[in-house]
Amino acid sequence: MDREASGGWVYIMADRYRGTMYVGVTADLAQRIHQHRTGTGSDFCAQYGSKQLVWAERFGSIVDAIAQEKRIKRWHRDWKFELVEKANQEWDDLFDSLM
Repeated sequence: MDREASGGWVYIMADRYRGTMYVGVTADLAQRIHQHRTGTGSDFCAQYGSKQLVWAERFGSIVDAIAQEKRIKRWHRDWKFELVEKANQEWDDLFDSLM
């Protein structure tokens, strides 16, 4: 399969309002969030209890999604807060509304 054509998601998980955040990338958002919620998605999310999907953005190519994930990971914490709050002011778990 062509990596460029497969699409992808960049997402942010959190443990609570303005709490610990995890920035990730995936081609299958539903499967990845399920993994985080069951403690198998990443050691970081499992350790800090980051089980709420608070932000996600779809990209047409996984390559573009990976590039955006890398950019966001370099951002200051407050910039990530602003990104989440533009779309999700209350830091609600968005999983059900996106899927």
